[in-house]
Amino acid sequence: MDRTLLLNATFEPLGIVPWKKAITLIFLHKVEVLSEYDREVKSVSASVKLPAVVRLLRFVRNHRNGVRFSRRHLLLRDEHTCQYCGKRFDPKFLTCDHIIPRSKGGTTEWTNIVTSCIYCNLKKGDKLPEESDMYPRKRPGKPDSFYILRLNMGVKVLPEPWKAYTFIGE
Repeated sequence: MDRTLLLNATFEPLGIVPWKKAITLIFLHKVEVLSEYDREVKSVSASVKLPAVVRLLRFVRNHRNGVRFSRRHLLLRDEHTCQYCGKRFDPKFLTCDHIIPRSKGGTTEWTNIVTSCIYCNLKKGDKLPEESDMYPRKRPGKPDSFYILRLNMGVKVLPEPWKAYTFIGE
């Protein structure tokens, strides 16, 4: 694992940084190391264990108000999988389906939209889940920003040292 979890001074996850950036922050005395990997990086005169989790010494205001609703984030949340048949698809073969159709009072929000393959979307049509007997496999909800950041960075499984500092269930 070549990445380091960066925490704010309040221990909330801010992001994921490359280990080189983390070591730079350590030598600039901007962070403290909370956890390390077993792997070491050696130079001519020193040997440093790779930091797994670092915490900023000064609080940084995080202006993110959560995850913006977008097709890309919806695909990441649902892991490019049709929520009705459970098959994984290329994004161009997936649509965004309103569980409760807009024509029947459904809204466009995280809790009412799931990804669906074209076949399942046509099959469900403009019906309620009870009418079509098609229910999403997972209950849709708004993901937190760290979850989307993890998926964007390609971190599917949390490294063991990170688990104590994140609140995401595996």
